[in-house]
Amino acid sequence: MGGMPIAIGGGGGIGLLVLVVAMALLGVNPLEGGGGGGVGAVDSVAECRTGADANERQECRVVGTVNSIQAYWESAFRDYREAETVVFTQSTQSGCGFASAQVGPFYCPRDETIYLDLGFFDQLESRLGARGGPFAEAYVLAHEYGHHVQNILGVLDRARSGATGPSSQAVRVELQADCYAGVWAGNAVSTGFLEEPTEEDIAVALDAAAAVGDDRIQERTQGQVSPETWTHGSSAQRQEWFTRGYRSGDPNSCNTFGG
Repeated sequence: MGGMPIAIGGGGGIGLLVLVVAMALLGVNPLEGGGGGGVGAVDSVAECRTGADANERQECRVVGTVNSIQAYWESAFRDYREAETVVFTQSTQSGCGFASAQVGPFYCPRDETIYLDLGFFDQLESRLGARGGPFAEAYVLAHEYGHHVQNILGVLDRARSGATGPSSQAVRVELQADCYAGVWAGNAVSTGFLEEPTEEDIAVALDAAAAVGDDRIQERTQGQVSPETWTHGSSAQRQEWFTRGYRSGDPNSCNTFGG
């Protein structure tokens, strides 16, 4: 409902992913010793079994989306190995160090895990100006799993550089992850977890990609654009590479390092 229906595919529902839930979700902040809410108890995630669950509840939609993303990469990439998804609130400890909700979703190559505070999706709309919605959330998750694919392929190791700017290695890494997100979107229906994305779904994903462009964020936060400091790419670049991946449906179209 509301943009990205998740179908019951392959006869197995959406309970295939083992969703690792950080202690903060249980009301105990493992770093500060405090309590503080959450998106639901662990049992609520365990109850995510059907497409109806995913359409009604955000945490179940995350499970269904991640299952779809991993199912696609397992079929497309012989050496693919699954990554875990950790949902947390406020803060948690990752293999890459301390993580707070302020850093946004990220992939840690050391423990091959995606870390996500669901509150980021609200910030995507309220602070970054995106339209939001189910397929905006799917774009974010697919982008982070794109980094996992890069890690398996050795791209992250080869592209380490302190340089910034529109043509930097850092930007090329991020744009390739955007392209991989588009590739998944173009193949999502084949995984059996999602129905065919509509034109509106893709428009929402492109809107989210634009909202997290370096130029858009700089305009909103500092009132001017400084291309020499870019690390993720402009709104136009991010939209362009997501679109390229979506239209081709082929990971080989995502060579952002070739030009």
